[in-house]
Amino acid sequence: MFEIDPWIFSTVLLPVLIFFARIADVTLGTMRIIFVARGMKIVAPVLGFFEILIWLTAIGQIFANLTNYVNYIAYAAGFAAGNYIGILVEEKIAMGLAVIRIITQRDATALIGTLRSAGYGVTVMEAQGKAGPGKVIFTVVRRRNIPDVIAKVSAYSPKAFYSVEDVRYAAEGTFPQVRDRKTELRLFKYFRKGK
Repeated sequence: MFEIDPWIFSTVLLPVLIFFARIADVTLGTMRIIFVARGMKIVAPVLGFFEILIWLTAIGQIFANLTNYVNYIAYAAGFAAGNYIGILVEEKIAMGLAVIRIITQRDATALIGTLRSAGYGVTVMEAQGKAGPGKVIFTVVRRRNIPDVIAKVSAYSPKAFYSVEDVRYAAEGTFPQVRDRKTELRLFKYFRKGK
């Protein structure tokens, strides 16, 4: 059977394993925090279980090899990379809803019409700001649709101020049609039950 040189194992393989273990547990931790903030009572504890299991394995290897400083570097680098990857994964999943608040200083009829024709629910209010009259436009969108809405704002009202905030729960609403029936069913169950 193939035997690994102990020096190669302790200075190369073990640090690489620790590095990837930290990436995995920190990524899971990032996702867990996001799911806790969204009130997902089942998914968050399951992720927490695996996060801690992986963390215990990695830290156990550190304590078993306290004189190997390469492990410390791998542990810290894995933590940093795990944060970055966790954020990327969360952006790709883009679960949940966001409210986009758009404040314009000029006629926003074209922007409002474009948003509505794209299937977004839009609420408009008259406003008075430092530069004079304007409109405040509210729309609640799926997080994955944020770039689309911002692109429309940039195209139709490039000087408009906008802000984006997460929404924990929402009832009813108007959203563009979801073409994938599985995704539609999952979103319906998620937002209907608030889980």
